[in-house]
Parts: sequence; structure tokens; C-alpha cells
Amino acid sequence: MSTAVGNTALVNTAVLKAEIRLLGREPGSLFWILLFPVLLLVILGSIPSFRDPDPSFDGLRGIDAYVPVAVLLGLVVGGLQAMPQTLTGYRERGILRRMSTTPLRPVALLSAQMLVYGGAALVSALLALAAGRLAFDVKLPGQPFGYALALVLAVLVALALGAVISAVSRTTKIAGAIGSAVFFPAMFCAGVWLPVQAMPDALAKVVGYTPFGAAAQALNEAAAGDWPGWAHLGVLAAWTVLLTAAASRWFRWE
Repeated sequence: MSTAVGNTALVNTAVLKAEIRLLGREPGSLFWILLFPVLLLVILGSIPSFRDPDPSFDGLRGIDAYVPVAVLLGLVVGGLQAMPQTLTGYRERGILRRMSTTPLRPVALLSAQMLVYGGAALVSALLALAAGRLAFDVKLPGQPFGYALALVLAVLVALALGAVISAVSRTTKIAGAIGSAVFFPAMFCAGVWLPVQAMPDALAKVVGYTPFGAAAQALNEAAAGDWPGWAHLGVLAAWTVLLTAAASRWFRWE
């Protein structure tokens, strides 16, 4: 029994290493997940007005308000664009079907995909925080534990949504189309075009019921030194459970 468990662990580790190597060979994905959020932050921070306090951002500088947005951007790209097309491509090429006839179970590949893209999203978040701090003197989150909790929940909900996209997509082209259709509203809710602090109260309230709107508000609260509102954390947890259940129900290996 212990030998079988050990062999399974070795196989799963090998799959994870292989998926990390494959992602490393995708410069486009690495750029959009890891570097684009930092590049956007540097571009915005280079605008003089973004370095001055702005009443529409609750007295924060524009660059302060955009750091949580940059943190969310990497995980949105990884979860909604990169991972669904990779998984759907494996299914489309019959890789998952062939894997089901070997000791390697398809679930190992799914788990590896989530770990790889989830890890990339967390690295992207750390890079954005470091760039904001080092380049523009943006304060680090005042409530680090609450910030970490909100960030992990945001990563989980992005991966769950990506799994749903893959589950309902028969081809990579369909996965790309659905991912793009979800991607732009997700970016709006995350505050890419207008930070949540600057949204009208009614709009901010509606956005707060979406996964990335709730994530943005939870990160903002933790960055300001407060514990993220339980309502926002609850929205993230509820969406994660709902989307995971939907992905489990609709996902097909062939």
C-alpha cells in the first residue's frame, strides 16, 4: 500500500515538473501573466498625475489604487485565458483519453495545471507588490494576513472559473472565445479601467457581488490595514464552491 502511494506521489510530481517546463516554453503566457501587470503598473506610475493624491481614490495616489488591480490582473489572465486553452487543447488532441488508459490519471494533470497557473498568479502578485513598493513607494498591505487570504481566494475563484470555461469548451478556439468574453468584464470588475474606489456607490455595490469585484474590495481593505470584509470573503468563497461544483459536473475527459 505504501509503495503504491509512493509511486503515485512520484508520478504526480513528475507531471507537475513537466507542466512547469511546458509553461516555461510559452513566452507569451509568461509575459501576460508575470510581466504585463508589472509593466502596466510602471507605465501608470510614470504618469505624474498618478503620483499625486486623488480625492476620487479616497485620497490615495492613483498608483496606490492600481497596485491591487495589477495583483488581480495576472491571475485573471492565467485563470481565464491560459489554463482553459491548455486543458481544452489536451482534450482536443486526445491526450486526456490516452492518459486514462495508463497508471497516470487525468486528475493528476488537472491538479498540476491548477498548481502551475495558481503558482504563476501568486508570483505575479508578488512582483506587482514589489514593483509598487520599490519603484513608487507604495505601502505594503497593512493587514498582510487578510491580504494573503483574499489573494488565495481570488486565485482559487479564477482557477475554478477557468475550469468551467474548459469544461464547456469542445475546442481551443471555443475556449479562447469564451475566455475572452469573460475576460473583459472580469477586468472591469477588478478595476482595470476604473478602480473600485472611484466607482459610483451603486456600481461598486453591484460589482462587489462578482468574483473579482469582491476580490478587489477585499484587497483594498487589507491594503489599508483593515481585515477584509467578511461579506467580500464570503462572496469569493461562494463563487469558488459554485464554480468548482459546476466544473466537476460538466467536465469531460474526452
